[in-house]
Amino acid sequence: MHQSQFSACIEACYACAQACDHCAAACLQEDDVKMMAGCIALDIDCAQMCRMAAGAMARGSQMVSELCQVCATVCDACADECGKHEAEHCQECARACRACADECRRMVSGAASKASVGRGAAAH
Repeated sequence: MHQSQFSACIEACYACAQACDHCAAACLQEDDVKMMAGCIALDIDCAQMCRMAAGAMARGSQMVSELCQVCATVCDACADECGKHEAEHCQECARACRACADECRRMVSGAASKASVGRGAAAH
């Protein structure tokens, strides 16, 4: 797969990372920061994972499928946590995380089907 085939997923990853950064910063301004600790920690993890996955796609790394599968898992966890909170920044973050997880899964399934087609052609 070429970088252009990853463009929607790369964009979703960067949008998610930005939403997670914003959410973490906004959570730190909440009255009960301690209650938001889990949300903040997942925001940080998710933002980092999204940037790593986007970088791997941009480089055409051989580990793209694996990294994007992990990214989808982290995004799901972050979306679940952020979705528990009523703050608009958490709800926006949850939406961005779900969109990113969907794009990552779509990319992984597309990469897997292309890889199996390639292996099948080589085997004949």
